[in-house]
Amino acid sequence: MTRLNKFLAESGVGSRRECDRLIADGAVKINGKVALLGAIVEDGDRVTVHDKRIGDKQKSVYLMLHKPKGYITTVKDDLGRKTVMELVHVNVRLYPVGRLDYDTEGLLILTNDGELANRLTHPRNEIDKTYIARISGILTPTERASLEKGVLVDGVKTAPARVKILRQDQHHTRCEVTIHEGRNHQVKKMFAAVGKEVEFLKRVAIGDLRLGGLKRGDTRYLTESEVEYLKKL
Repeated sequence: MTRLNKFLAESGVGSRRECDRLIADGAVKINGKVALLGAIVEDGDRVTVHDKRIGDKQKSVYLMLHKPKGYITTVKDDLGRKTVMELVHVNVRLYPVGRLDYDTEGLLILTNDGELANRLTHPRNEIDKTYIARISGILTPTERASLEKGVLVDGVKTAPARVKILRQDQHHTRCEVTIHEGRNHQVKKMFAAVGKEVEFLKRVAIGDLRLGGLKRGDTRYLTESEVEYLKKL
């Protein structure tokens, strides 16, 4: 016996939270009957999503993408904008893990492993995400200290961050920023809270998994050791 959301996630439908939304929307049936949240799947049950049968657990696939600017991090877009899925060429249905803004580039993981996707995105796990940011003007020691202690974003103080200045002149500051929260536009809003505008933003690492030399728009499969590392985070 397996909880329905876990069964769906392990079958590659999406993260547990995405599966819960599908169940709540009435899109999931067990043996022809609309399933409820918390339902249990037993051996031999016929499970469907939007009337398409969900079979045995798929082989898990894990990809790293260097997302360029100008793409949104979603499977499809009703407004006709380009999505990251246009850059992925595999014969398996994958889902982006978390989000990167339209004008943000960098490391994005795509997988059909709903359990891992949920682990990497759940706030309680506090997984570090590292970005390279170029901001307008000079970041003063006081402003840097404020960012590291936490600033107010949308009325709520951010968790402590790590900020390392890589290079700066009178016009720009290039720095490395590490956070473990995932609020909407968080890095940009953090800098805005200290009066700075982010001109360029790129995610370069999730935990110790780094983007490395992967070119913009390119993908590569994660190694077994990289997958095991992510599962242990």
